[in-house]
Amino acid sequence: MILRHTFSPPDNTRMGHLCGPMDAHIRTIEAACQVKIAHRFEQFRIEGPKAKAQQALEALQALYEMARRPIPAEQVQLMLSGDTALPAVGDEALAMQTRRGEVKGRTPNQARYLENMATHDITFGIGPAGTGKTYLAVACAVDALERSAVQRIVLTRPAVEAGERLGFLPGDLTQKVDPYLRPLYDALYDLMGYDKVQKAFERQQIEIAPLAFMRGRTLNHAFVILDEAQNTTVEQMKMFLTRIGFGSKAVVTGDVSQIDLPRTQLSGLIDAERVLKRVQGIAINRLTSADVVRHPLVARIVDAYEARTPSLDAEAPPARKRRAT
Repeated sequence: MILRHTFSPPDNTRMGHLCGPMDAHIRTIEAACQVKIAHRFEQFRIEGPKAKAQQALEALQALYEMARRPIPAEQVQLMLSGDTALPAVGDEALAMQTRRGEVKGRTPNQARYLENMATHDITFGIGPAGTGKTYLAVACAVDALERSAVQRIVLTRPAVEAGERLGFLPGDLTQKVDPYLRPLYDALYDLMGYDKVQKAFERQQIEIAPLAFMRGRTLNHAFVILDEAQNTTVEQMKMFLTRIGFGSKAVVTGDVSQIDLPRTQLSGLIDAERVLKRVQGIAINRLTSADVVRHPLVARIVDAYEARTPSLDAEAPPARKRRAT
């Protein structure tokens, strides 16, 4: 099918912003919608399947409305990562105050996630890669610290990654743990700035530790984030949730499609979702591929894996048995 559209009144500046440098935005729409787009000044010709061509046209129209000023490539990719455009999030949506300015949810699910973190003492954020689970949680923690709503931020992860263990890494304990916690450092540096983060570490306002170090502690007046929680055992999850003291908040994030525990071991995150779903004061948020705010391919990759047929899983080679020691 071929669709033709003319933007009027003609405005060369807006058309330049719409198309992007060297027509980069047009190429992005072509790749995302799987169509061909040709244009001459304000006249556009879109060729492709009917639904795809209509989707591309709606994307062009949405971009034209934004084109009073230059449009970042990231914004085009985010717009195309869901349907044609990201679902509207109202101006009244909760915003976290950070060095980067206001941080808001870009989708209704993300906005609800932020609201739940603000109004609940324990919040779960469960969803695939790229949905902002960890970043938004760290933004809430930074906002709470800046407002003196908490005295410190505690960030933790289970030290389990793709079957590896700490022992294979070189260096002392700090150097061994560091690679596992790097995503948390990255979020902090982005939201607070390198110098401010370093000063917060020196003042012990920010603490990062592997989950095993949480046992026996009581965390008062702290904002505690457990990241990569799909790799906790049931016992570890219970241990973590019972560390929460007075004036504290806890956020648990994880992706149940990327569990690195042995196949015979139940994920503490899956178990907690089942056990705690009706407990008052706990909010459980489910994010989906529609909430992915990375490259548009990430959402399509997530969808492809979720749609994989059970027969393909059955054909996968069985896990090797561990050698007795």
